[in-house]
Amino acid sequence: MVQGTTSDAGKSIVVAGLCRLLARQGISVAPFKPQNMALNSAVTAAGCEIGRAQAMQAAAAGILPHVDMNPILLKPSSDTGSQVIVQGHAVGNMQAVEYHQYKNIAKKAVLESYNRLAAQYDVILVEGAGSPAEINLRDNDIANMGFAEAIDCPVLLVSDIDRGGVFAHLVGTLALLTESERERVSGFLINRFRGDVALLQPGVDWLTQYTRKPTWGVLPFLPSLYIEAEDSLNVLQNNTPESALLNVVIPRLPKLSNHTDFDPLALHPSVSVTYINAGEKIPSADLIILPGSKSVISDLNWLRENGWQVAIERHCRYGGKLLGVCGGYQMLGHTIADPDGIEGSPGESAQGFGLLDIETQLQSEKMLKQVRGYILPEQVVIAGYEIHAGVTRGPGLLNPMLQLDYGVEGVKSADGLVMGTYLHGLFDEPAACQWLLGWASSVSVAPFDIQQRRNADLDRLADALEQSIGVEYLAPLLKV
Repeated sequence: MVQGTTSDAGKSIVVAGLCRLLARQGISVAPFKPQNMALNSAVTAAGCEIGRAQAMQAAAAGILPHVDMNPILLKPSSDTGSQVIVQGHAVGNMQAVEYHQYKNIAKKAVLESYNRLAAQYDVILVEGAGSPAEINLRDNDIANMGFAEAIDCPVLLVSDIDRGGVFAHLVGTLALLTESERERVSGFLINRFRGDVALLQPGVDWLTQYTRKPTWGVLPFLPSLYIEAEDSLNVLQNNTPESALLNVVIPRLPKLSNHTDFDPLALHPSVSVTYINAGEKIPSADLIILPGSKSVISDLNWLRENGWQVAIERHCRYGGKLLGVCGGYQMLGHTIADPDGIEGSPGESAQGFGLLDIETQLQSEKMLKQVRGYILPEQVVIAGYEIHAGVTRGPGLLNPMLQLDYGVEGVKSADGLVMGTYLHGLFDEPAACQWLLGWASSVSVAPFDIQQRRNADLDRLADALEQSIGVEYLAPLLKV
């Protein structure tokens, strides 16, 4: 099990890199995260929702993502509450205290999923959540040491030296564990080191002497490494290359979800992508994208409060293109209604921007499916997945954006300036990405293959781990 001294210490990328490293050696390996809290999710072939990071790690291992790889997914809806997804399907919204009491039930699902995976693969690489030293969460823990002790597995503790204070993080975390938990820690991995590792060696020697535990290795900082973010936006996603031919602007919504949809744009050498925070000036752009949201009405109100209504109207008046994805698509219609309080208070409703002739009502049952099809009318291949709790109706649906394997989907405005769709991952196919960018601007750009970039960076990460981790620590995994 890979645990971290903090959030974003490198747990996800270490698991992904080890998955790729072991898979290249012909070892049957699968990722597993007992409990994930993230607004980035993916849909399995069976129509189950899991954390996006586990889908990425499955790809690193060369296997299809499965619901058992992430049995508990928490999707925050407020500072104190989340939608709780158990083995791929939502069971309801819970406040933090309520979920803490629910953990005994959740633990059964976690162990069921883990045991099914363990029966199929030689190695399971488990990812922790946050930090095991969050002692207020120790009771009924299923995300870190509570899970490690339940299945009796060793723990590798990762810390990010780029944050500073790496030795304090490691020693302090170890000090706050129970005696049995400390014994379970087999060693440390220092992540994102810049410079000559020889300069770090005195600190590593001290750490070994002080804790009586080895440092498995020092993973170097890998510039421009693209590994899909578990939740937070990373620095690659504000991308303004000198070679940019068109500009894309995206509001950084408070409950922004599935922002990985736009990674192909943020990595494209001909595209400038800018996420706009609250209170920031909204610049001119070729394309404005309204992204997905976990709280659509709340985020729609946030957009209005931050000047987006005026900016969008001005943008469209001058011929700019506007694309809404999932929650952003719903915002482009006339109204959004939440009669059952799926995302907010029961009976809540809001006026949308009125740029597409549709209305949406939120419902408890989610649409969860992987889909393929093409963009209308050009028949450019497109693929992705749908995750949404809304049903959209209206005359606008008579002018669809996409033909998918189950029927038509999405809406195009009569003037062709505005489009909306529930499809996530719509830029992942190189031809679809090229076509959509061509629609957004008269400038022609080359296709960009996000899958190829992801695979290359996973191999780069696996190479770095293979070179950084002592062979004596990797050997037990390579000889299962």
